[in-house]
Amino acid sequence: MTQHAQTALLVMDVQNGIAGRYMKDETTLQPFRLAVDAARKAGMQVIFVRVAFSEGYPEAGPRNKMFSRLSQAGGMTVNDNSTQIHDLVKPQPGEPVVTKYRVSAFAGSNLEVILRAKGVTNLVLCGIATSGVVLSTVREAADKDYALTVLKDACLDGDPEVHQVLVEKVFPRQADVMTVDEWAHTLV
Repeated sequence: MTQHAQTALLVMDVQNGIAGRYMKDETTLQPFRLAVDAARKAGMQVIFVRVAFSEGYPEAGPRNKMFSRLSQAGGMTVNDNSTQIHDLVKPQPGEPVVTKYRVSAFAGSNLEVILRAKGVTNLVLCGIATSGVVLSTVREAADKDYALTVLKDACLDGDPEVHQVLVEKVFPRQADVMTVDEWAHTLV
């Protein structure tokens, strides 16, 4: 068992249909790539989380403002290219890809079962968007008593001001917030 066996890096919603909306070029995802590389090098569990829906969108209720629009527009089903993990952070064999049906990484997924089975008590979070999956997962994971770290430069949001408020004022109440480089140096 490695020194980091109780820690998992969650790479959340870094999938083609979401990452593509935020990417200026391939350097946009470089912090995510560096985080994944550092976790693998340290022998840490890397878990990928994506949002996707079954054909016919049975999980998207009409009262859900965000997902009911998606079901009308089409796409984002489990087999669509848009829901596959981006090639720049592609999972390796043995690294789980968890499918969720809501914003939080825990919502409707088997993430908690995987974490329990692997004895994980510490989560390192990165993802797209800071105000979406990262915020929802920080809140839920904190309520589930996980120790949390958020990698602020491996979180993207369409609103830079919202991102800044979350990583500087909201997340520190429940998580350690650091850059990928700062975090990677703690793994040595």
